[in-house]
Amino acid sequence: MNPGEYRRLAAVEQEHWFYRGKREIVRHWIERLVRLQAQDLLIDAGTGTGTWATEMCSRCQVIGLDDHEESLALAAPRIEAAGGRVLKSDLRAVPLPSGCASVVTALDVLEHLDDDRGAFGEMLRLTRPGGLMVVTVPALACLWSDWDEALHHRRRYDKPGLEQVLRQPGSRLLRCVYFNTAMLPLIALVRWMRRIRPSSPGRRLEDRIPSRPLNALLYHLLVRPACWEHFSPPAGVSLLAIVERENSQV
Repeated sequence: MNPGEYRRLAAVEQEHWFYRGKREIVRHWIERLVRLQAQDLLIDAGTGTGTWATEMCSRCQVIGLDDHEESLALAAPRIEAAGGRVLKSDLRAVPLPSGCASVVTALDVLEHLDDDRGAFGEMLRLTRPGGLMVVTVPALACLWSDWDEALHHRRRYDKPGLEQVLRQPGSRLLRCVYFNTAMLPLIALVRWMRRIRPSSPGRRLEDRIPSRPLNALLYHLLVRPACWEHFSPPAGVSLLAIVERENSQV
């Protein structure tokens, strides 16, 4: 990402309906599928500002991975203060033993990487048999905008494209669904308008927290459907995938 984007994200992600909601959705599905114990390890690949990793430090052991200095400067003090660790590492070659993690998360990370398939293969290696990998990515190429460019995205995904990345030897895809569907029409309109007249950083909708009532409403519109077991809309602004590491060797 552009260096300033880390600071803008850190300023809003604790309360902003999308960032807070995304973390709650991921937490819901982890808790539904795995009973984390205090000694279990969660690896957060591409830890960003460290908010997600810091929140999970109260539930299990946590290691945050990143190789960007801006991220490490923000994330390391927060994660370490909460009892976790931070490791500077390329996501394609992590200096940790195979099968060490009960859960590996990559929340809006793969879209930044040239070799998304290679990075996911490394996540798979780090996950113990029966453990989970949880991935979120931005969806739909038609939503490409100045936001993607500022965050140095390489791509936005559709469901078949993401599934192709995740279907690797040793992986079992449990769930791959679009979410943030209720806001898709409005977000599409805003993103298309910004192709004509880009917004300056700090003035974009993504950089601002709405009024408290609206923020709460948008949070519930995001989180509640995404936690329904049979929720599988045909489109959405984002994709959530959950993969189980099989017992076979990878």
